[in-house]
Amino acid sequence: MKIGALVLAAGLALPALPATAESITLAGDELRQAISGKTVYLNVSGFELPIVYSANGRMKGSMGTVAASFSTGNGASDRGKWWVENDQLCQKWTSWMDGQAYCYKLTLNGNKVTWVRNDGRSGTARISG
Repeated sequence: MKIGALVLAAGLALPALPATAESITLAGDELRQAISGKTVYLNVSGFELPIVYSANGRMKGSMGTVAASFSTGNGASDRGKWWVENDQLCQKWTSWMDGQAYCYKLTLNGNKVTWVRNDGRSGTARISG
């Protein structure tokens, strides 16, 4: 199993945050501003996977030693690119997720994020920075 598949499959299995009146669906420039220059911590099987989204459209992620020990595949870290398209956060890793591009709809409640990937998988994260 590739690391990206393990990481996102595990993270996608977590329940979504409950919707409240304070939740907003991020789109367009608002989505870009919420992510650009920030670190997003994906909830993955009790661990957090930090992904740094640089303002130049590049991203990098790395798993901690413990999380990486539970995975098999092609590395504990990866780099890729991100962009906003059709009001979704899209990203493509160099090797994680088999190098395939995926897009995500994000709902924000404070610094908590609920995301739904374009294949229907979903999960939670938090934004810092």
